Amino acid sequence: MQSIHHRSRARTMPATAIRMRRNASLPLLMLTTLLIMLVLSLAARADVIQPGAIGPEFQLHSASNTDLSLSELKGQVVLINFWASWCGPCRQEMPVLDQLYKKYRPAGFTLLGVNVEPKSADAVGFLKSTPVSFPILFDTDSKVSRLYEVSGMPSTVILDRTGKVRYVHHGYRPGEEGEYLDQIRSLVRE
Repeated sequence: MQSIHHRSRARTMPATAIRMRRNASLPLLMLTTLLIMLVLSLAARADVIQPGAIGPEFQLHSASNTDLSLSELKGQVVLINFWASWCGPCRQEMPVLDQLYKKYRPAGFTLLGVNVEPKSADAVGFLKSTPVSFPILFDTDSKVSRLYEVSGMPSTVILDRTGKVRYVHHGYRPGEEGEYLDQIRSLVRE
């Protein structure tokens, strides 16, 4: 008798309550869809600059008025530093990077400073007050930055002699150059 009574109540449930019940699963479905999309997009990005991946090939114009391509540097350990003149940590890091370049260049190490600003004149202006000896390249249309999925300044990618990504760094704080130093030393010995 009780089950009959329960069925009859379900039949007399107002239409709005039934619609609310059906729509309650909609936010859950949307959330699940968004999570799946996020996971897929992260998975798609993960193979671009993760250690073990081949560093994407590029060619950019340099401050010395020549074009330089990554493939020209095969056989060397390459540190690619993405920077901007308006970036405080980038400005702090430049002299430290220049010291690393000067010290390890004879051992088969090179460093590329990839400026990401739309106007290369901003970088040139900064470099007049803070000159560096390593090559400066201009990524004015952000093609290379997109290839390497750069999301903040500075971003640094270190490639081994075969062109494989070995280390990726995001940001810079004074003292972190010790980590760069250890990684570069290790790679030039390989």
